[in-house]
Amino acid sequence: MTNPGLLLVAVLILAVGTFSLRIAGPLLRTRFELPERAEKVMSAAAVVLLAALVATAALTAGHGAAGIARPAGVLVGGVLAWRNVPFVLVIVAAAATAAGLRLIGVP
Repeated sequence: MTNPGLLLVAVLILAVGTFSLRIAGPLLRTRFELPERAEKVMSAAAVVLLAALVATAALTAGHGAAGIARPAGVLVGGVLAWRNVPFVLVIVAAAATAAGLRLIGVP
């Protein structure tokens, strides 16, 4: 059984740490100037990290492959987002694609 007091303390510590990190960025940004190359690398790293997150979520389910329906939905959503379709329509189209494929028996 988990101790509720210990759990509350852990949540509070994590909340304070998260808030501290979030506020440190804007406060310290004026004190440090990164070289242009470092800013480009950090920008590219953010894109790569986001792409890896999307790929992991789209292609895996638990410890195995996600099948075809989920990646197809993500692909449809990605293409629509790239074409600047409103976000709500991107989500609906991606979900409808995955659901439609699963409805007809595609895993």
